[in-house]
Amino acid sequence: MQPLNIKVYSDGAVLADMQRMAKMDYLKGFTTNPSLMKRAGITNYMEFATNVVKEFPNYSISFEVFSMDPEVMAQEARVLSSLGDQVYVKIPVINDQGEVNSQLIHQLSSEGIKVNVTAITTTEEVQAAADALDPSTPSIISLFVGRVADAGNEWQDFVKDSAKITHQLPNAELLWASTREVGNIFDAQKMGCDIITVPPAILEKFNVKRGLKPMDISINTVKTFNKDIAALGFSILDDSMVHA
Repeated sequence: MQPLNIKVYSDGAVLADMQRMAKMDYLKGFTTNPSLMKRAGITNYMEFATNVVKEFPNYSISFEVFSMDPEVMAQEARVLSSLGDQVYVKIPVINDQGEVNSQLIHQLSSEGIKVNVTAITTTEEVQAAADALDPSTPSIISLFVGRVADAGNEWQDFVKDSAKITHQLPNAELLWASTREVGNIFDAQKMGCDIITVPPAILEKFNVKRGLKPMDISINTVKTFNKDIAALGFSILDDSMVHA
């Protein structure tokens, strides 16, 4: 079994799931985003964020701004950051017009706000984020690796090159986001990521299957086939006799 050296965060917005994931001794933090909050039925952002900070005082927590207007984003970031020292504020690397949010990222990072630069899909965006961040302030650079791979794009060199850029900053960490499978945890670790954020469903699968040897997986698979065959009640030979 490979050693787990990467920080594992849980990605979601359901408080009950977060509480369940916090029972895992390796969990170090939480991330969320507007889409996850919509799916979870969150109706009051600040109430949700305040409750999460109180519930998990010893975990890193990343909350995202909502606006696309730089001035409003800055105001939102300051409010979110004020909730607790463990809070990182997620700022998309670009706005909805494709313009890089360099000035805003630099402004907030220079104020001492811990920024999580998110929605990154290219090394150019990684470099832009790294150039904008204040090296003295803790920060996170989040790669949406799963979304890049979903479109059939190359991602291995993207992650490796991003690690080289990020680790030039003494207080920046590289995060693998949009995780699709358990194996991504060790992919991220191998390629130099410091953090991976994982949905609860994949974390639960990781807990159950972590450490299983390939032969164990094969045997378990065949046993499942046998159980399902018995439930179906089919017989190939009997059926072939009927149609002979």
